[in-house]
Amino acid sequence: MTLNKAKEIILIESQALKDLALRIDDNFLKAIELILKCKGRVIVSGMGKTGIIGRKIASTFSSTGTPSIWMHSAEAVHGDLGQVTKQDVLILISNSGETEETKRLLPLIKKVRVKIIAMTGNRNSTLAQVSDVVLDVSVKKEGCPLGLAPMASTTTTLVMGDALAACLIIRKGFKKEDFAFYHPGGSLGRQLLLTVEDIMRKGPRFARVQEHVKVKDVLLHITRSRCGSACVLDKREKCIGIFTDGDLRRHIESDDRLLDRAVKEVMTRNPTTISKDKLAVEALRILQEKKIDELPVVDKRNRLVGLLDVQDLLKAGLV
Repeated sequence: MTLNKAKEIILIESQALKDLALRIDDNFLKAIELILKCKGRVIVSGMGKTGIIGRKIASTFSSTGTPSIWMHSAEAVHGDLGQVTKQDVLILISNSGETEETKRLLPLIKKVRVKIIAMTGNRNSTLAQVSDVVLDVSVKKEGCPLGLAPMASTTTTLVMGDALAACLIIRKGFKKEDFAFYHPGGSLGRQLLLTVEDIMRKGPRFARVQEHVKVKDVLLHITRSRCGSACVLDKREKCIGIFTDGDLRRHIESDDRLLDRAVKEVMTRNPTTISKDKLAVEALRILQEKKIDELPVVDKRNRLVGLLDVQDLLKAGLV
């Protein structure tokens, strides 16, 4: 019984979305043009459950390059209407189009001369009649067993907002890098903004030795720098190898003279390196593909400038 009811609700809402897709028309294009021409902000307002959906729509707009704020319809008539200017576009959400708080706003908004986009399930409502553009988010059935709580209608409203945001992304040429700029603290922001140079080990924080240095001295350098490897340089300061704890383990059991050998005899030659200008996420890909833990970092002239350890990526939140 319970599972069947759950499936029924899901099907009701999915059908509402299919109907919405079939019903979308030139009014949607007009809404897009209004928003694109907006010199101010997109202000989204509503009440109750649709108000919560409106808050999400405003948030999505803002994070994808369309400046937007949320305004509670009831608070608007108690001072928040001062946020609205004629440079803005106002999206008013009301399924019935007759919500009392929204209706009280309409004559005041008209005085400000702001353009109105209505999201409503009633094209003949007071809200629809005074709006510049009407987006029909009506549903045949809500899904609530009591016929009281908005369910399918809030879903169609949410998706209509997403459709607007998606089309605005395309029309504005908004890119991943732009998204990352607005989300520097998020995972995507870190992936698209952090470079190898931002998180690599520099100066005394990584070990670098000449090729003739003995292994026992290399181990001292590694210990002092508190990293798991040492980059090996030739006379021209080019990175020709890397000596890791893996190299140590591979040789220590079979070579009694290991500690007194020159590191060039036991190092891993021609190690994979990465440019300091590359994205940190690219370094992560290389480490995973090569199944290694360290990457020497070089500049444009292929000179060693740092070391990137998998632990550095972990601290940066990329792993």
